[in-house]
Amino acid sequence: MAPAIVSTVFIMMSGSDALKRDFKNRIFGFYKVKWMNVVWAIIAFAIVIACSILLSLPFGQSINQFSLTENFSFTGVGIAGAFLTITVASIIEEVGWKGYCEDSIGNYMNWFWESMIFGVLWSLWHLPLIFIPGTYQAGLMADPLFVVNFFVSGIPMGFVITWVYLESDRSILACMIFHFFVNFMQEKIALTPETKCLETIVITVLTVIIIMAKKDMFFETRHVGRLPEYSYNQNEI
Repeated sequence: MAPAIVSTVFIMMSGSDALKRDFKNRIFGFYKVKWMNVVWAIIAFAIVIACSILLSLPFGQSINQFSLTENFSFTGVGIAGAFLTITVASIIEEVGWKGYCEDSIGNYMNWFWESMIFGVLWSLWHLPLIFIPGTYQAGLMADPLFVVNFFVSGIPMGFVITWVYLESDRSILACMIFHFFVNFMQEKIALTPETKCLETIVITVLTVIIIMAKKDMFFETRHVGRLPEYSYNQNEI
């Protein structure tokens, strides 16, 4: 909860009415969300998972990965508790990361480098979880490769979620929805740790495609020093 609490406190104590209004609109502004973009982002991630499974088959992984798991990867909370956990996590994390962190970096540089820095920060933020028994991250400690893959995978995902964020004119709500479905698919589709290593490669390919298709989005600097007033979709204040 720390990023969400810190973000909210920083914004509420900023003395800037524009920052407070922008924060509220980005969380609750349904009008900002490009719903088809969110849907396509979810579909793209589902395709990434399917491609990863297919690529894993020649390496001896099972076709049964296309099935759903019975339980979640973390223990001790029950199915209802686990579902609530990934829902609340998607909401709270995005309030923190998109509420303050992403814009505070993006206000000084283009979105390509912002996404790179954000991806590293977002990934490392999960580091303490490897020391907490019962978490997905702690379970990865059986093989150092799986641990490294988890933290590396956060970097290309940082680019993907920035794309979702900007396409909906910096909508935190859009990111909450996308984040929830990513968490759900990662938890409920029966990917093996080996396949998730391949998934990192596939998601990196998707990231490159998105960056090439959205060069102006990731490399423009018109927004620098102009957030929160700048509107990406309108290219004007």
